[in-house]
Amino acid sequence: MNDARPRKRSLTLQGHRTSVSLEDAFWDELQAIAKARGISVNALVAEIDAERGISSGLASAIRVHILAELKGR
Repeated sequence: MNDARPRKRSLTLQGHRTSVSLEDAFWDELQAIAKARGISVNALVAEIDAERGISSGLASAIRVHILAELKGR
């Protein structure tokens, strides 16, 4: 079973390094979505970042995106 504690990983968005904390299950699904689309995790997160509102945190936006992808299957 995946660890439920968030893990921080570094990503590059718009040429800048940033860190995002997500639970392992979300990192696993984020990687699977990126692989299925033939893009990198950085590219997928950049898309999510561009679509999120300014009031939404990046980690929350990633979780919502993953949930929407899973519900759409």
